[in-house]
Amino acid sequence: MKKNQKVIALDLPPMEPLPENVKKYFDTCLEKLGIIPNVLKAYSFDTHKLNAFSGLYNDLMLGQSGLSKLEREMIAVVVSSVNKCFYCLVAHGSAVRELSRNPILGEMLVMNYRVAELDMRQRKILDFSVKMTENSYKIDESDRQKLREVGLLDRDIWDIAAVASFFNMTNRMASAVDMRPNEEYHQNSR
Repeated sequence: MKKNQKVIALDLPPMEPLPENVKKYFDTCLEKLGIIPNVLKAYSFDTHKLNAFSGLYNDLMLGQSGLSKLEREMIAVVVSSVNKCFYCLVAHGSAVRELSRNPILGEMLVMNYRVAELDMRQRKILDFSVKMTENSYKIDESDRQKLREVGLLDRDIWDIAAVASFFNMTNRMASAVDMRPNEEYHQNSR
């Protein structure tokens, strides 16, 4: 993406100058990721919104959980696939490719997770996440029990629901503002 190209369709430029804590956060992203994710740039017009988004994201995706980082990224991709969220499919598809060291898995999850070779735990996690995305009102105790039967604890079920819920919200936001992924994500782990 060209340096001055907008990352969203709305005219919401970043704060000028960036507050010191935001600048420090962006510098950390550059150091660890080699990029500042466009989603963070999109939120950089308002410190409170950026902090709320990144705080919840970091807790759900990087915090302590019985779910692996790969499992959480897989949820992000499968939910984003149902919602057809371009930004999240590209960004989190890249993360799945990198974490799994399997570019084919990343592509399968983007297109149709049901064709991927998954273990039963992963399959049940993704089935639950899709049901939440398509028909959350139909979830009942039998759905939670299927997760318990593959060794997931109630805390894990909470985390599955939280990650799926977060991406259902962010998918809608990204689509509404036409958020564009960083070009680097397209090439990662191929």
